[in-house]
Amino acid sequence: MKNEQVLQEVINTIIAPDEDIAAETSAHVDMLTKPPGSLGKLENLVIRLAGMTGHARPRFDRRAVIVMAADHGVVAEGISAFPAEVTPQMVMNFLAGGAAVNVLARHARAEVICVDIGVNADLEHVNLLSRKIRKGTANMAQGAAMTREEAIQAILVGVDVVKSEVAKGTQLFVTGEMGIGNTTASAAVMSALTGIAPAAAVGRGTGLDDAGVQRKAAVISQALSTNAPDPEDALDVLSKVGGLEIAGLTGVILAAAAHRCPVIVDGFISTVAALIARQLAPMSTSYMIASHTSHENGHAALLRELELKPMLDLDMRVGEGTGAVLGLHLLDAACLLLNEMATFASAGVSDGTNQASEAGADADLNGKERVADSASPTVPSVQEDGAE
Repeated sequence: MKNEQVLQEVINTIIAPDEDIAAETSAHVDMLTKPPGSLGKLENLVIRLAGMTGHARPRFDRRAVIVMAADHGVVAEGISAFPAEVTPQMVMNFLAGGAAVNVLARHARAEVICVDIGVNADLEHVNLLSRKIRKGTANMAQGAAMTREEAIQAILVGVDVVKSEVAKGTQLFVTGEMGIGNTTASAAVMSALTGIAPAAAVGRGTGLDDAGVQRKAAVISQALSTNAPDPEDALDVLSKVGGLEIAGLTGVILAAAAHRCPVIVDGFISTVAALIARQLAPMSTSYMIASHTSHENGHAALLRELELKPMLDLDMRVGEGTGAVLGLHLLDAACLLLNEMATFASAGVSDGTNQASEAGADADLNGKERVADSASPTVPSVQEDGAE
């Protein structure tokens, strides 16, 4: 089976969240010992989680941060404050457990899985998931970053990683990335798909000065002019001005949605992958949770484009999945409140209506029974097809 057909089968597997289960959870939330709606966004979050998973009482005991790593040929244009050699160096730092995402993931009880999908170096480590498509993209200012087939293969790497993790019992995914030059590729994809000018899409990335930001915008404009990506064809845009790690994260998001697993989207690069996933499979946005608004210039506009409301705004721009891992704590808080907080009926507290709340006890029982009965759909196998 051709890889594009495999990808389409994965997309076809994505279904809408279960509105009945979400309504059941919403009813239970209203019976908890608090004023209606007083937990704000946490209530909306847990109701969404219930609909995504099909579990009226969602909980996530196993979660994974998928860090996709790749290099970018466009660094030859001087668009980064750091040299390309930092990409493989940081990959080894992830594997040693010393990066920011490692520290935060340990605290959030999440496993970090580092995937070499396109690093321009030969890397070996017992914990490295080596799925290299090619050693970095080509310089998009001079021509296409990669072929369409390579972009699809990279997406299927993400699909395959999620499939393998789901088989191990992983229920929740977090997006992360590493790749010097990837904010330039992300801004180019954003501009191509949304029509937002490069000057409005670019940010400082690893720490560019004003002149560096202007040069970055000019390089993106040159890349868009050189390659003329089709804004109606996300795969064309991804292959011409995107990146391998962006493609891999697109696959992670699509596969998470196909398996009815929530995916917490990190910063600018991850959100560009979410934009591509949305164009390929509009229903996939129903499984996305925006973790934070990063300090990158175009990120807030990108979230508005996707109609995703971030949980946090901490002026972060480190990437790696750091902001998304912080979002795990809020997700856990929402689930704990749902699963452990007393109802008016169970606590013997008046709910203000002077009516018996026995229906709440019934909802508790029905919810537990529904969790046991729910199951995830089957997603096509891509382990071999995606690599060939």
